[in-house]
Amino acid sequence: SLDYKSKTEKAMEKVIDKANDSAIKSTKRIVQKSHSMFTGAFALSTLALLGSAQAFGAGEVTFHKDIEPILQRSCQNCHRPGGAGPMSLVTYEEVAPFAGLIEYKTGLRDRAGAMPPWYMEKSIGIQRYKNDPSLSDAELAAISTWARSGTPKGEVADAPEALVFDDSVKWTAGLPDLVVTTNSVTKLAGTPDWWGEIDRVPTGLTEDRWVKSVEIVEVNDVDNEQGTGRDTVGGRYIFHHMIWGTADLDENGERIPSTNTSWPVHEVGRNPDIFDPDGGRLLKAGTYIVSDSVHLHSNGKDTTGHLEIGFRFHEKGYEPKYERVNVGLGNGVDISIAGNQRDQELHAYSVLQQHTKIITFEPHLHAPGERMCLEAIWGYTIETLSCVGYDHNWVRGYAYDDDATPLLPKGTILHIVGYMNNTQTNPNIPDPRNWQGSGNRSVTNMFIDLGMRVSMSEEQFFDEMEKRRSDLDLGPNDHVIGCPLCLAPLVAPIAQSESPLPEREAD
Repeated sequence: SLDYKSKTEKAMEKVIDKANDSAIKSTKRIVQKSHSMFTGAFALSTLALLGSAQAFGAGEVTFHKDIEPILQRSCQNCHRPGGAGPMSLVTYEEVAPFAGLIEYKTGLRDRAGAMPPWYMEKSIGIQRYKNDPSLSDAELAAISTWARSGTPKGEVADAPEALVFDDSVKWTAGLPDLVVTTNSVTKLAGTPDWWGEIDRVPTGLTEDRWVKSVEIVEVNDVDNEQGTGRDTVGGRYIFHHMIWGTADLDENGERIPSTNTSWPVHEVGRNPDIFDPDGGRLLKAGTYIVSDSVHLHSNGKDTTGHLEIGFRFHEKGYEPKYERVNVGLGNGVDISIAGNQRDQELHAYSVLQQHTKIITFEPHLHAPGERMCLEAIWGYTIETLSCVGYDHNWVRGYAYDDDATPLLPKGTILHIVGYMNNTQTNPNIPDPRNWQGSGNRSVTNMFIDLGMRVSMSEEQFFDEMEKRRSDLDLGPNDHVIGCPLCLAPLVAPIAQSESPLPEREAD
């Protein structure tokens, strides 16, 4: 034991040390205790990772040299004094007692409860995303080795320079050009969920501006160090989601439908929404923030909070190249989930009417939701673009890198598959014996891809594909996931005829 540890920390360390006696026993105990949604394949991959970790050798991995850089990149933004995380992971003294827990949570990787909260599966589909905090196999192995070899501290000289956080800035996408604050609401402990609208708030904008990103944060009076005393959807927050837009109001204070602009849904734990660089969204002068559905839930403590909406603008004079396109992809009305069954599938399809660039993939399920995949079907080709795990406690949107965004021709069929787990292995299910249908409540279901997309003209579509070929230096034998026609000019060039082909005579 170490001198600085409290009695509680010493007791925790004894539990962790006992769990670390055997990799296999530890994995089994953790699975049983947490009711985590492991499958046989995941358990095998976990054991393989532990074997990889052991290959590092005891004493080779130290906190300052190997672990601290990982924490700085992917953990400390939340897990620090004043951050949203439940414990600080800045100093060795703070981190070492939680080594076993850190190994477990990071090892979940792409399933509910994983840390950092990024659930993109790394074995299938596109792998290049903006602001990806996920850990590599080597980093996971280093954490496992460090946790199982006595958490060596190492030399202070090997430590990276400590990060300095400015808690006056709460925005991860950058300092907003405009912040609009909603009215405060109070949710009492133990009260049922509430759905409704919050007050309409003027943006205060005096001229139209094109928006390049929008970010929403909840500000409340919860003491994050003490917590709320209740583990619920959203943890320390009371806003589960807000469906919202901006609109002009008439003389009676009612929105004028023709002026309404919808914006990405706010959900608990959501990361910022960054629009395509050539496809911004217009925030009109004199408009109001209007809500269509706000879902509040108790976090176990009387809590007063509000939302702050931060807009970042393009330079004046900016004009978007691409238009936003709405693709209805999902099912929210006739879902049927049987009791005590897992791996139940939901399917939804939509045919693209225009050439389309997919900017983000954002699965939206409810408590039984475990996983969602996005496929593109073009001709005889069926290609999986992305598969991600789902955590109703921490909703994520996944923005593709600029040179990895799917470029899909009109006529492509988008297909989403949802995997539902209504068994006792899902900790979000209060009673897995119950059948579940559609509805707004977290214990009922929705099945939607809320991702953002833009449409392209014929010329823009071919220009984008040419740019993709150039940027990635593609050859005829390369393959681009999500761009079925990118290599068509290289593989099967079409000869240009000076005169049109003769019309075929009728049979």
